[in-house]
Amino acid sequence: MLTYIIKRLIQFIPVFIGVTLILFALQNIVPGDPISIIGGDRALPPAVEEQLRVQNHLIEADENGKPILDEDGNYIETPLWKRYFIYMGNLLQGDLGNSYTRGMSVNDIFAKKYPYTIGLAVTAICIEAVLGIGAGLISAIKRYSLWDVIVTLVTSILVAIPAFWLGMLLQLFFGIFLRNVTNGAFYLPISGAGGSYAEFPGWVYYILPAVTLAAVSTAYTARIMRSQLLEVMNQDYIRTAKAKGLSRRSIIFHHALKNALIPVVTYIGIDFGAMLSGAILTETVFNWPGVGYEIYRAITQRDWPIVMGGVTLIVIVVMVINLIVDVSYAFLDPRIRFGAPKDQS
Repeated sequence: MLTYIIKRLIQFIPVFIGVTLILFALQNIVPGDPISIIGGDRALPPAVEEQLRVQNHLIEADENGKPILDEDGNYIETPLWKRYFIYMGNLLQGDLGNSYTRGMSVNDIFAKKYPYTIGLAVTAICIEAVLGIGAGLISAIKRYSLWDVIVTLVTSILVAIPAFWLGMLLQLFFGIFLRNVTNGAFYLPISGAGGSYAEFPGWVYYILPAVTLAAVSTAYTARIMRSQLLEVMNQDYIRTAKAKGLSRRSIIFHHALKNALIPVVTYIGIDFGAMLSGAILTETVFNWPGVGYEIYRAITQRDWPIVMGGVTLIVIVVMVINLIVDVSYAFLDPRIRFGAPKDQS
């Protein structure tokens, strides 16, 4: 097991380097001068502009931070390869850089935004796991029953609905329609995450965005759970268990369920990694102050340090979650033992 984990961690290195190369290339391909973005509509004094170019490693400077000029008195631009190594050096030290438009460290920005994304992701993944696995399990056990038809119909509808459209429908129904019908007696907040002067308790603000974020994934989880359990129930060792006289309940929960859960855990794990990376559509629709909404704002403002820092965090989170999911296989299925010696017979 330890050998397998070390091998996977080593495999992360080329992936991480490849992602950073792509991000750095995109930053330099897209038109736009970072200094003009920092200055906005203001005309920066030459001395300030010069200092900003040195700080952002756009021009060469000496040990004292003074720009180095060529023979014609022009600034010498820092080569791309050198800027990339400077960027990687800072990144390996945990420094994601400074925002062009916010005037603060990207680390500080994400430190404030990530708790909201984590809270939303955990809430959504709990909804997905409980409802998805539960619905798929009952649907498989009661195959061709009314419950099975309802689950199939509902999951088919949810899979076809875009997340942003579902979010807006929920906002219209729970935030506007119910408010008008009940004269303000019952409705749910449709924007933001609450605060000191919030009208509702903090947890209420999670309801609509979490349901929106989990809806499509719950449908897929239920479908995967149903199909996998039905497939496992046709395996030879299940027939053997039936022949031994074990009860249907014992067969399902002690023999079939663990094996059927392996693809479900894979999907939920990958989905959880994506949620932790920031659900841009859901967070934008509900004005949720998380990582996804912050990345969306940064893209519209061409604030590349936030975009690059956000995507870098996404890659790290997804790789770690995938590793945890892979390791969990050994606990779900005793037949799986990573790094176990092969039979020499």
